[in-house]
Amino acid sequence: MPDAALSRPSASLTVQPSDAHRNTGMPLDLALIEAVRVNRSASERRTAALPGRRAVKGDAQSAWLLKAVTCIDLTTLNGDDTEGRVRRLCAKAARPVRPDLLAALGMGDRRITTGAVCVYHRFVATAVDALKGTGIPVAAVSTGFPAGLSPHATKLAEIEASVADGAAEIDIVITREHVLTGNWEALYREMQEYRAACGDAHVKAILATGDLKTLRNVAKASLVCMMAGADFIKTSTGKESVNATLPVSLTMVRAIRQYQAMTGVKVGYKPAGGVSKAKDVLTYFALMKEELGREWLEPDLFRIGASSLLADIERQLEHRVTGAYSAHNRHPIG
Repeated sequence: MPDAALSRPSASLTVQPSDAHRNTGMPLDLALIEAVRVNRSASERRTAALPGRRAVKGDAQSAWLLKAVTCIDLTTLNGDDTEGRVRRLCAKAARPVRPDLLAALGMGDRRITTGAVCVYHRFVATAVDALKGTGIPVAAVSTGFPAGLSPHATKLAEIEASVADGAAEIDIVITREHVLTGNWEALYREMQEYRAACGDAHVKAILATGDLKTLRNVAKASLVCMMAGADFIKTSTGKESVNATLPVSLTMVRAIRQYQAMTGVKVGYKPAGGVSKAKDVLTYFALMKEELGREWLEPDLFRIGASSLLADIERQLEHRVTGAYSAHNRHPIG
């Protein structure tokens, strides 16, 4: 049934400032970490009910899909990336929806962009140059992405190099071994050093949840990273065999809620990998609204790591305007 709470995205459809929320962290509380419990079956039941209960249709759906565009970290993280591909991606980020569709939806006078462009360090300077004047931040994956097994000094140097090249956001990967062996002090110290290396740039902690084995580990790692200063927590690199899932997302957003209750600090959330359909985004919006509140439906607290998602959103918007679905190749991301 339609959800009144999701019927009108009244806030701006432009990108929010990157410095809207900063997390200063807190001392590591090992007693709290060890007390963490997660009921997997209850989490699965809770998330299984979301898609059917929170459907939106018609103009409301189109409005929320446009809002979703502003929350996308438009991403290219391939071995065959080139400067030309990155520049095309940046052009798409600045004009993600065709002007004729925006005009037909009554949004022709609105400036809509993606939340960020996410690239490897090699292309940070290229993306910064291509996005000059748009206000769209560049996010760089770092710290030996995706495995995170480079020497620690190399990881810190990589962060510093990306910040020097103009990255406003750094997506780091944690050392999964610290989680799998329960070495929370090591994870906390590592995350603190990443936070310090980022300087004024926002830091998103990628947990690689598909490698962490249990929801309890996901919850513990989420809390430790936030205690150490992560501004966002992110599910995946997109390279694991299992990436973003709703039970994992529920676990992480409830950790965010717990951290906010303890500190008063709002931490952002980013599902990444496997979120490729417009209908999935609406489900994630419902989850964020119900668990954390309206503020987490904005790009300063919610991002989606994606590449093919934008094409599907644009197809759904064209269907709304014309009544027919178009081919995917008419909606390239770059």
